[in-house]
Amino acid sequence: MELKSQHKCHGGTISYYSHSANTVGCEMNFTVFLPPQAANGKCPTIYYLAGLTCSEDNFTTKAGAYKVAAERGLILIAPDTSPRGDHVPDEDGWDFAKGAGFYVDATEEPWSEHYNMYSYITDELYDLVLDNFPVDKNRIGIFGHSMGGHGALTIYLKNKNKYKSVSAFAPIVNPMNCPWGHKALGKYIGEDRKNWANYDACALISVNGDASGDAEILIDQGLSDPFLESQLMPEQFEKACVEVKQKLTLRRHSGYDHGYFFISTFMDDHLKHHSIILG
Repeated sequence: MELKSQHKCHGGTISYYSHSANTVGCEMNFTVFLPPQAANGKCPTIYYLAGLTCSEDNFTTKAGAYKVAAERGLILIAPDTSPRGDHVPDEDGWDFAKGAGFYVDATEEPWSEHYNMYSYITDELYDLVLDNFPVDKNRIGIFGHSMGGHGALTIYLKNKNKYKSVSAFAPIVNPMNCPWGHKALGKYIGEDRKNWANYDACALISVNGDASGDAEILIDQGLSDPFLESQLMPEQFEKACVEVKQKLTLRRHSGYDHGYFFISTFMDDHLKHHSIILG
C-alpha cells in the first residue's frame, strides 16, 4: 500500500491509499477512516460501495459519515468502483466499464482480465484491510448506493461468513429485469441469463430458504428518484424478502432523489443500524 494523503477528522483520521491489485490488474484506490477508538484495539468495520460514475472520493467527501462513525468507533472503508488505467478496456457512456464495475467477476472478453470487482472486494481488499488495520474480523458489515447497493446486497447474501450486516441506499435489486442490469450483466457475464442470477439480490435471497434468523436489512429509497420505476424496483426485493421471511426495513421518502443529499440525510441511521448489529 502507498499512503497518498491523511487528514484529521472528528478525532480520527481519513487516509487515501493506493495499491497494486492482482484481481483487477491495475492500481486501485481506497480510503480508510479510523475512529479514535482504533488506537486502543480492534473495531467493527463497514465497507461502502459507491454507484455508477463514482470513485472512492464520492463517499469520502459527500456522505457526512464520520461524526457518527467516530462516536460509535466504526472503521469505514470506501473502495473505487472499477479498475482504472489506460490499459484497462473502456467504452463510451457512463453506465458501463470504467466507473461501472458492477461488483461482478466478468467472464466475457475483453472485460474478464480486469473487471473482477467481486473478487477484489470480497477477497483481495478484504484480506489487505484485515492485515493492515485494527479490524475485528467477526464484526464487518457492508453497505452501498445504487450499483453499490446492488453490490452490497449480493456480496452479503453470498458471504455471510464474512459480512454480518448490510444496508443500501436506492439499490439496484433486480438487475436481471432492468436496463442497467441487462447491459452490465450481458456484457460482463454473457447472454446466458441463468448466470445472471448469481448477481441478482432478488434471485439470491429467493434461494436462501427460511431467512428469519438473519440480521435485518435496511434500505432507504427516495420517491423522487428518477430511476425508481425503471431501474430500482425495490418492491421486487420487498416481495422476495417476505417469501423467505427475511427481516427488511424498506423506508420510502417523499421528495428525495438519487444523489448524495439523499444519502447524507439518512447516513446516520445506516451507521447506527450496522453498529447495533455488529455490537
